Amino acid sequence: MSVTVTVVFDIGKTNLKLCALDLATGAIVASLRTTNDVCYDGLYPHADVNRCWRWLCEGLVELGKSWAIRSIGITTHGATAACLAGDELVLPVLDYEHPGIDSTADTYHKVRPDFAETRSPGLPAGLNLGAQLYWLENTHRETFSQVTRVLTYPQYWGWRLSGVAASEVTSLGCHTDLWNPARSDFSSLVDSQRWRSLFPPLVATGSGLGSLLPELASELGLDPDCVVYNGIHDSNASLVPHLLKLDAPFGVVSSGTWAVIAGVGAPLNSLDQNADMLANVNAFGDPVPCIRFMGGREWETLRGSPECSWQDVVDVLQLQVYAIPSFVDQGGPFQNQQGRFTGPVQRLNETQKTALATLYVALMTDYCLERLQQRGDIIVEGAFAASDCFLTALSTLRPHQAVLKSTDATGTTMGTAMLSNPEAHWDMTYEKQPGSPDRVTELLAYRDHWVQLLPSV
Repeated sequence: MSVTVTVVFDIGKTNLKLCALDLATGAIVASLRTTNDVCYDGLYPHADVNRCWRWLCEGLVELGKSWAIRSIGITTHGATAACLAGDELVLPVLDYEHPGIDSTADTYHKVRPDFAETRSPGLPAGLNLGAQLYWLENTHRETFSQVTRVLTYPQYWGWRLSGVAASEVTSLGCHTDLWNPARSDFSSLVDSQRWRSLFPPLVATGSGLGSLLPELASELGLDPDCVVYNGIHDSNASLVPHLLKLDAPFGVVSSGTWAVIAGVGAPLNSLDQNADMLANVNAFGDPVPCIRFMGGREWETLRGSPECSWQDVVDVLQLQVYAIPSFVDQGGPFQNQQGRFTGPVQRLNETQKTALATLYVALMTDYCLERLQQRGDIIVEGAFAASDCFLTALSTLRPHQAVLKSTDATGTTMGTAMLSNPEAHWDMTYEKQPGSPDRVTELLAYRDHWVQLLPSV
């Protein structure tokens, strides 16, 4: 086992990933993947943490047979927390999409802080983590009264691996209502609801929690000195390599189930809470203006075949078929609007349906960048970076900015690994994406008409 690696456990809303990166080069030498399923039995829809844990342990055993694992980093989606009583999970890890959380929305909105304090917009279901805790406390009062510790999701997995409980700023600062970025402290909601004592002490993002639990290291056949690092919210993990390399202003389009667009250096006064705009808190504790929409989920909803060609995109432009948001009800600038089509959508074949889906997410990304008043280069990573049609469309829509494809295919893995391993000074390279010069006029006219069709918000 001559190659020493760091392993990143990445929990997305749709998939679980486990990647081993060569500590010398940053290259991903092995990658495992499975679905992340929601359980619908029991008290309410919840994460299948037992399956996740089994899969993680099996993956670490498999990777440990071929590579020397020195450290483990963790990144997860936001809006999720674990409620513990001592060392036991006393309530299932609530799925943030559970519509039942809205049953306490009216009373919750009377106690949640103003947007000016938290830079966190009011969101549906459990997308505000504060709303989840409030719902749990008010609908499962007796059980919630037993809670002694609340761990945000990356920190829950760090605790299971190391036995060390911690809080962390990126997970507390991602549209939770729980964090005041101006003060770098918990928000007034945490104190008014008497939750402060439930959160462990803050530990710097990416710093060491400690070694693997000795019995776990023995069970998995791993080095007992393998270090577990304090985890990070996935969209903020994506920012890390760029923050280390680039000067503001620049934008990052981090794409998966969600498309999260971060405007590094964009004005905070551009934020409109009614458009699902917010300030995330980056790994270094600084607020970053962001806007989101559920781009991957919408693309899956709209698409036909798995792929399309640029000619398919041209066909959609010429047929004048439009997809008008929104096609999910979980966040985004048009979250309260019902998606619809205009034009002869029935004439589209399967690849043209995918072209329409791709045009849609490119137009939504362009719209979000405008709302952020984002200037400078635009870096695309994650799922959208794998689509040449998306990259060409976005480059054509924004001819005065460079659209750069990140070479990190996972979007979050490299940032988590770099932050967790200070000696890892890997080179981050970008590929500039060309637009389609012969389609500029046509695509810009298509966008202008699409904007005219947008619902008012």
